[in-house]
Amino acid sequence: MNTIISFPKETYTFSSFRFWGMFFISFFPDVKFFDHQMTSFSRTITQLGHSRYSASVLSGVLLGVSFPSYPFIRLELLAWFAFVPLLLSLRTVERAGELFRRLYITMLLFCLISLWWVTLATLPGGVLTIVAQALFLTVPLFVFYLIKKMAGFHFALFSLPFLWVAWEWAYMQQDLSLGWLTLGNSQSNLNLMIQYVDFTGVWGVSFWLLWFNVLIVLAVIGSRKDVFRSVAIMALMILAPLLYASAVFHRQAPLTGEKKLLRVTLIQPNIDPHEKWVRNNSADMMERYYRMTNRAVRENRPDLVIWPETAIPFYILDRPYADDLQSLRISLRGWNTALLTGFSDIIYYPAGGQPNPEHPGNNDPLMNRVFETYNASMLLEHGNGVPQIYRKMRLVPFAERVPYVEYIPWLGHLTFSLVGINGWGKGRDTTIMQLHSSRYGKVNIANIICYESIFPTLVTEFVHKGAQVLTLVTNDGWYATSYGPYQHLAIGRMRCIENRRAMARCANTGLTVIINKYGSITAEIPWWREQTLTAELPLESGMTFYTSNPDLLPKTAAAISAGLLLIAFFKKNISS
Repeated sequence: MNTIISFPKETYTFSSFRFWGMFFISFFPDVKFFDHQMTSFSRTITQLGHSRYSASVLSGVLLGVSFPSYPFIRLELLAWFAFVPLLLSLRTVERAGELFRRLYITMLLFCLISLWWVTLATLPGGVLTIVAQALFLTVPLFVFYLIKKMAGFHFALFSLPFLWVAWEWAYMQQDLSLGWLTLGNSQSNLNLMIQYVDFTGVWGVSFWLLWFNVLIVLAVIGSRKDVFRSVAIMALMILAPLLYASAVFHRQAPLTGEKKLLRVTLIQPNIDPHEKWVRNNSADMMERYYRMTNRAVRENRPDLVIWPETAIPFYILDRPYADDLQSLRISLRGWNTALLTGFSDIIYYPAGGQPNPEHPGNNDPLMNRVFETYNASMLLEHGNGVPQIYRKMRLVPFAERVPYVEYIPWLGHLTFSLVGINGWGKGRDTTIMQLHSSRYGKVNIANIICYESIFPTLVTEFVHKGAQVLTLVTNDGWYATSYGPYQHLAIGRMRCIENRRAMARCANTGLTVIINKYGSITAEIPWWREQTLTAELPLESGMTFYTSNPDLLPKTAAAISAGLLLIAFFKKNISS
């Protein structure tokens, strides 16, 4: 079955914000009512405080359910006040042990609700992910506690948004991180409220959410004057993103029809990943791809065909598979179009050589040589015999690659590998693939592989090098019918808005979708269905402020955090 759709013209107007106007009016009907609500809320939190961990449990649940799940569940607004019970309960905590217990309960519930689906792929790896991620999430709140001890609760509240964003960014820079639960990702489906990420990136959303929580806390514990001030600032925090989104849609709508459009066909083969590496041989899988692609190309005449992550799970560029590669080239000639596909890559090195300074490689004693394997993608064009290859740079910790195994080789035994996936090498360069289009000449394409879509800075590197459109190949079939694939999709929408690039997302079992530069899904294939999708994606060349300055906000937050820590230290010494 084929699905074809043209890229729609944006028709957003200020009337699109009617829901938010009603929400705002209902939430703030008058100041007296809000003041009464704050008093009632404060009493509720006080009652929760009598039970040592009730506030921690409540915050953990609110954070967990606020993250994207199934499309019919939309609870992202809960993140706007999810930290409030926890923060209020920390006012009187003095002992570090008690602090750790309260923080860890919150973060463990947060991770358990948000990430339980990881255990469907690997139970030990999923449990380790949840337990470790919860521990890492307590770090900025421990620093918050230190500042509270030195300079007081109000000063610590002011510091928290800076501490949180600085830690989120720093944590994501190292290989051990699972940056999936960046707080701003909770709002990925709330399109009208996050268009400003083309300036701030996802870090700005995290910063916004923390400040909103802090303002509610200040309103609860403060005087009537503090309530008025907090309400006014929160009102601006709701209205400003809506006004910015309105301006963006109004400015961009007239330009939509002037764009160059790349016609892309996505192939969703619906191959069970657990069986893919065991029961299906290469001939079975390739026959399915050939059959689906033959029909789609004949009916839709695309500029580019995309197959999903590791669509070719064998080393097709290696000499033993020369016949398979030749068959693919013959098909490519018949299609008269380019193919972008995920595949397993292998590189051989002389004996004693080291393929990658960040990975020790593997030894082949029979051939007396060293080799390295990669989760990769390649662009093949008819008439161009040399494939353009990108090797995945950010690998799932412990599932695709054990962090820091290059320094401590015995860590390689700790892998929780999935079927057919074990110890991939780490790519070293963001490769831009150049498609030679008969209509537009050279078209620069960024191909992101699966898990990499959660890393904002990595995607900006592709765009900064000239990528005009984003493509993503993935395989979320490991997670059955959980909401893991929907969560992954939602996070990818943020990358489109940050860089103002459309994305063609091709998945093995779903979710295969087209996302426009505003983060809206314009076409999709239902999951767990064998189907193709053809769409036209606009080619963009402009750079957003965020693309040009991807780390500006978190680095600024880190500098301010250091300054606030220093001020708190001097305040403590002066007061003592």
